[in-house]
Amino acid sequence: MADLASLDISFTLNGAPQTRSVAPFALLIDFLRDDLALKGTKRSCDVQVCGACTVLVDGLPVSSCTSLAADIDGRSVVTIEGLAQRGELSPVQQAFVDHAAMQCGFCTPGMVLATTALLESHPHPTEQEIRHYLRGNICRCTGYIKILEAVKSLV
Repeated sequence: MADLASLDISFTLNGAPQTRSVAPFALLIDFLRDDLALKGTKRSCDVQVCGACTVLVDGLPVSSCTSLAADIDGRSVVTIEGLAQRGELSPVQQAFVDHAAMQCGFCTPGMVLATTALLESHPHPTEQEIRHYLRGNICRCTGYIKILEAVKSLV
């Protein structure tokens, strides 16, 4: 049972059921990185602008830097660590590798998760739709040509 300073939550993380206690004010990014040691989710802007902290909650991209951990109670969360299955990269991860759609890699987890959500909801987006969907994910190294090539290769 949780004390007054914490809440008990149950959720699915990368396909595995979880039950944890979290502080009511804990941010999802801190919960993932500090409590669950999932370091693939990156902290950058802290104001829901850059997309580096993107995770999927019930299949939709969410900025974990501005979301409360308590809000994932009863929901399904996927982080970049949850995409590869049995040692095989997901098709989106493989496309990013095949097209060298990364340089420093800091934004890549958020880009890959946002792309995964896009293709789940809209399997054949146009280039304009891809650009629009990824507008919340900023890459400060490569520009976007290689990223667009990677996503377009999956359509």
